[in-house]
Amino acid sequence: MSLLPVMMTVILVLLDQGTKWQALRALKPIGNMTVLPGVMDFTFVENRGVAFGMFAGKRWLILLLTVVIAAGLVYYYRKLPRTRAYQWVRAALILILSGAIGNIIDRVFRGYVVDFFEVTFIQWPVFNVADIYVVVGVALLIFLILFVIKEEPAQKQQKDE
Repeated sequence: MSLLPVMMTVILVLLDQGTKWQALRALKPIGNMTVLPGVMDFTFVENRGVAFGMFAGKRWLILLLTVVIAAGLVYYYRKLPRTRAYQWVRAALILILSGAIGNIIDRVFRGYVVDFFEVTFIQWPVFNVADIYVVVGVALLIFLILFVIKEEPAQKQQKDE
């Protein structure tokens, strides 16, 4: 893996951890702060599960699964063709990996993930910057797989034989 994706991942993880540090420092003591009334609040939550609080209390299982997924992302990233056509796939994988690492850091050092963004105009779980990375990365990857990445005719013909 070249230095650029490593640097991008480090920068994204540092941004995530910086926002969580701010939430711990300024938001945890007060619990909640309205940002845009009826739209967005900052609400401090210690998330001990994964998405929507699933697997709460299963810290070691979550850590193990996240490490396996992160290793798979790195493996797949390394196997991607080094062509311009796959630059957006690589960007999506970096986003997902950065989000996974950001939340792994929380689970290892705090025992929970710091969540603090709360959308108040709909019923939605509180989330953080790492979660945004994962959601945007997965959405981008799905879009690319469904609508952009096309199999080369020679590869398709070989599979049909």
